[in-house]
Amino acid sequence: MIDFLLHVLSGAAVGFAIGLTGVGGGSLMTPLLLGFGYSAPVAIGTDLLYAAITKTGGVISQHRRGNIDWKVVLLLASGSLPATLVLQAFLLDSNFQDSPGFEALLTRSLGVMLIVTATMMMFRGRLRKKAIDDKPGLVLGILYRHRSALTLVMGVVLGICVTLSSVGAGAFCAAILLILYSKTTTSRIIGTDIAHAVPLTFIAGMGYLLGGYVDLELLVALLVGSLPAIHLGSRVGNWVPDRILNIILTSFLLGLGIKYSFF
Repeated sequence: MIDFLLHVLSGAAVGFAIGLTGVGGGSLMTPLLLGFGYSAPVAIGTDLLYAAITKTGGVISQHRRGNIDWKVVLLLASGSLPATLVLQAFLLDSNFQDSPGFEALLTRSLGVMLIVTATMMMFRGRLRKKAIDDKPGLVLGILYRHRSALTLVMGVVLGICVTLSSVGAGAFCAAILLILYSKTTTSRIIGTDIAHAVPLTFIAGMGYLLGGYVDLELLVALLVGSLPAIHLGSRVGNWVPDRILNIILTSFLLGLGIKYSFF
């Protein structure tokens, strides 16, 4: 019972942080579960299903508001979902799961994705401004001309990254979309990102569930704590300066990324 309550409080803490900052739970929840002593596969698998469930309500809300570009969602999913299924076939191989490289691969992937997410958070504002001002430069200019193909390729990358680390379907994906689709409103980018994240995290999470790497009791406890806390965090976030939140969160994710990548 004590463990259950502790997990509920942990879910509430992460849910509050998600509502406060808007950053996806994978960047916060998986490192927390690793800190509790859960193995990397269980932490990642449980977090993936946690993300799929918590974001489902957001998809319904964003669709009603007209904030989802379903064409972009389809492009992303056309790359991410097949990549996830192919990678799961490799991860669920019993010989690989029994090898010492299995958990090391997942932990290092988590560290790399946390560093990438923190880096994107640092520079996305500057890149977004250049894109909006029509000053993309050579590199961004090339990206714009081929953005449909790049969106598909990004889907493949996201499928691999999210399956290996549970990180990437939120802040990382949104940052890339903000640059590629600079004429699209931020609210529509966020809605599109959430709509793609739900099927991706669900399918990736189901793969871990089939492999026996999802703790269902832990999942329920996290959901009990986080769902109301997300709404509370979103209200409090209106009173906290975005710059301060961004600096704190970026530093935190960067530190965790370095830890899991190199130590």
